[in-house]
Amino acid sequence: MPNTWIVGASTGIGAALAFGLAGAGHSVAVSARSVDRLESLARESPIPGAIIPVPVDVRERASIEAGAAAVFGRMPHLDYCFLNAGKYEHSPGIIDPRAYEEVTRVNYLGVVECLAVVLPHMIHEGSGQVLITASLAGYRGLPKAGAYGPTKAALISLAETLAADLRSTGVRVRVINPGFVRTPLTAKNRFPMPFLMDADEAARRIVRALPRRSFEIAFPWPMVMAMKLLRILPNRLYLALMGKMGR
Repeated sequence: MPNTWIVGASTGIGAALAFGLAGAGHSVAVSARSVDRLESLARESPIPGAIIPVPVDVRERASIEAGAAAVFGRMPHLDYCFLNAGKYEHSPGIIDPRAYEEVTRVNYLGVVECLAVVLPHMIHEGSGQVLITASLAGYRGLPKAGAYGPTKAALISLAETLAADLRSTGVRVRVINPGFVRTPLTAKNRFPMPFLMDADEAARRIVRALPRRSFEIAFPWPMVMAMKLLRILPNRLYLALMGKMGR
């Protein structure tokens, strides 16, 4: 039975992953700040006892260390660790440093804090996968995403760096880059979201990709291709296009 820890599992992709992996025979520790939601996930598990609630606040190192101790106490060998905690703020041009700081604290530094605790254990074991949830929004700067997009770009870069640095340790680092997924975060958006999909479908795509050797898990394919094409546009053309979209 594979052992899996999902950090950021209270709603959206994380919760859907917990159900999908538990149904596939994984023992799944789920972490987030909401104790009530984690306990609800455990009660609703497709296999009784397969989902284990472990409250964690990724903004606090002591909370992460306590959560890791609880997880490793039950799962000495960890096959998969999903770092999925996320926060989103709409940021239309005017910079609010406090909002930027909070999004960065959760989306990027929260992952860094988790890695600092989890990686030594997994490196000692010499196996396992760490999967970092970034976003297609991290490919290039997008209008009104000043607080959110840069954190996802940083996560993509971090995952690439760690995948190279840890190549000889037996621990694989991968990145998950979803497009628009129907979650409480995207519910804040007031603009059309192309190829919007449900969290259950996003989770199914991630689960199907787990046995593959690819570094990046990205979907949906039409949006991935569109964003990859935008990545190679000259700056002058790209910024002109984004300026029109922003208006």
